[in-house]
Amino acid sequence: MPPAEHFAAPPEWQWWILAYFFFGGLSGGSYALGTLLRFAGGPRHESAARIAFIASFIALIPCPIFLTLDLGQPLRFWHMLVDIGTGGIALKPESPISLGSWALLVFGLFSFVSFLGAIAEVGWFRATSAIARVLRGGAGLIWSAIGTVFGLFICGYTGVLLAVSNQPVWSDAGWVLGGMFLASALAGSTALLLLFAGSRRDVDADTTHRLERADRYFVILEAVLIVLFLLSVAIAGTLNKVLGVWIVLWIVVILGLAAPFLTSRARRWPPVAAPLLALLGVLALRALVIFSAQT
Repeated sequence: MPPAEHFAAPPEWQWWILAYFFFGGLSGGSYALGTLLRFAGGPRHESAARIAFIASFIALIPCPIFLTLDLGQPLRFWHMLVDIGTGGIALKPESPISLGSWALLVFGLFSFVSFLGAIAEVGWFRATSAIARVLRGGAGLIWSAIGTVFGLFICGYTGVLLAVSNQPVWSDAGWVLGGMFLASALAGSTALLLLFAGSRRDVDADTTHRLERADRYFVILEAVLIVLFLLSVAIAGTLNKVLGVWIVLWIVVILGLAAPFLTSRARRWPPVAAPLLALLGVLALRALVIFSAQT
């Protein structure tokens, strides 16, 4: 892989990339949750599944914008997809950046079609009712299952992209970084779905209960991977880069991890408090990983 793709120098990523990592994770995770709810079967989960597919595409919309703005020369974004020398497809399997660009494009197609089907089913846009009919039954399950593969790739590949660099912290974490971002994205997506589902009466109480239980499992997995991440950078001698001035962000991360377990105890909390705190934790985790390695 060329040195530039290994980040021989800090890439100086700022807020655009942080926003891309955050919204991209929510988009891929929401799509996966929508698919799981569809596979669970039964009309009681259907309303929440539609919300998940709608949230997935809305969260995906700003992602290519953030990526192009971060390039410095946004009009050259298409160079990542088209070989300007031959006019053919610029797909480099050995390049995480190239794979990520194409995965984002392909996942965007799946997310958009599922979005059209979902908004037709809720009565927002009847013109796409034909898509909704096609996506019902086995065909829809196959479609969403394939889309979920790309969605989960979007969730985790950002961590892998960092891990294959030679930057301290990122390269020290190895495979843990991709898994940590994937688990964090699933936890954040579940919190996002609970946030939206809480304001809708057509979401079954059993569905909400299942989502809350799944959220706790995702958070436990995320916490385990965070511990492995800290152990990895500690062994490499770069733990001081991740702690220190980033302690405030770590507090937000810890509060976000605790939020799903506090909802049943904190009856006086507004219903939106725990999901919002969990989402802030997801954002804070990505911020400290991105920025700590570049200081």
